[in-house]
Amino acid sequence: MLRTATTVAVLTALVSGAAWAGSPAGRAAPGHGTNILVVGVDSRTGLSRAEKNRLHVGGKGCNCTDVMMLVHLSEDRRRMSVVSLPRDSYVEYADGSGVRGKINGAYARGGGTLAVRTVEKVTGLHVDHYLETGFTGFEKTVDGLGGATLCTDKHLRDENSGLDLAPGMHHADGNGALRYVRARHVERPGDLGRVRRQQRAVSDLLTRLTAEGALADPVAAAGTAATLLKSVRTDGHTDAFDLARIGMALARLGPGRTEFATVPIRLFDHRVPGVGSTLVWHEARSRALWKALAQDRPITGDRRIQPVPRTPVSSNPAGIRVRVDEAAAASALKAGGFVVTDVSAAAPLVRPDGPAVIRYPAGRETDAATLAAALPGARRQVVPGHGHFEVAVGSRQVTVRKVTYDRNVAEGAPVTADRLGCLTGRPRQAPGPAVTGHEGD
Repeated sequence: MLRTATTVAVLTALVSGAAWAGSPAGRAAPGHGTNILVVGVDSRTGLSRAEKNRLHVGGKGCNCTDVMMLVHLSEDRRRMSVVSLPRDSYVEYADGSGVRGKINGAYARGGGTLAVRTVEKVTGLHVDHYLETGFTGFEKTVDGLGGATLCTDKHLRDENSGLDLAPGMHHADGNGALRYVRARHVERPGDLGRVRRQQRAVSDLLTRLTAEGALADPVAAAGTAATLLKSVRTDGHTDAFDLARIGMALARLGPGRTEFATVPIRLFDHRVPGVGSTLVWHEARSRALWKALAQDRPITGDRRIQPVPRTPVSSNPAGIRVRVDEAAAASALKAGGFVVTDVSAAAPLVRPDGPAVIRYPAGRETDAATLAAALPGARRQVVPGHGHFEVAVGSRQVTVRKVTYDRNVAEGAPVTADRLGCLTGRPRQAPGPAVTGHEGD
């Protein structure tokens, strides 16, 4: 669960200059710029059944962090980098036990102190500030700031979080925004897509607050800071004056100077007995990421952090089952990772004139684009009622190109805020649960 307003609070806390409370010995040394750890805690403690229903958080809480975002503000205050640390990242805890587990478990083992020390251990970066909030804190802060803009280019539905959002731009209250940033069971299940939505929500909120003048002058910025402090737990050394000062500085940061990224992942389903499915960071790329932040450098445009592969595609060929009517093309597609389910024993009597034709069912446009990338020049044809993919090799010689699927590129690559949005246009009010939610289990 992303605490969008918490992240804004983090950003505004940067000028306080105060060290995180209770700093233990042996921590990473302070470096250039300022680093803040933002966490959203998954805890149902103190929530009534009615509140759980309203927030759509009826399950059992883990008393762990549901989100972690490390925010870096450059020393010259001219650039901000926000890096998401997925909750299932497999790391060694910094309590001297040698135990490894999901990074969200550090909070359950030792609260905010161990969460900070563990992040420092695995990144090598000194954490200067720590902020956290919970479900109701997020809701109240978003409401207090006038709502949030939600953006999607496809219908998003997740029964677990209660999300039901049509394509487009929407203006949501705190309850609707909570569902949007918590949803994990939409599109491809898991955290990377959710994290990207969280980052987009943060970016849109900052943009709107700036456009509405909420950070434009000392009075306006102080009012915004006061709203944040009602529901955000700070490190005890950050007051409304500090938040207001940095808020005004943030208003001068254009979208091109704000970066968002997710830690590069090497293994997306690393099974560990007693721990479950985990994410293993890409060692070389993540080291390059932390080194860039330690040296106060931009993270966008650095190929060592996230190289863009040749012919990148947005869906995994291993999830695309396809019938092919020509053996050589079928063999090449299979070698490229596609699941070839059937190959005609003999060539058809009449082939389509021109390039190959990809026939596919409605709603599978992303997969069709992936298959088309492997067949340069192929035509795409939606066939109503079709339940599978079919490639009909045409009269023109077919070429099969190897494509590369990397979820880091599709969902977590470093981007500036001006390239993060999914749509352009004015937010529109959305009916039903997408905006205000409905009570449920």
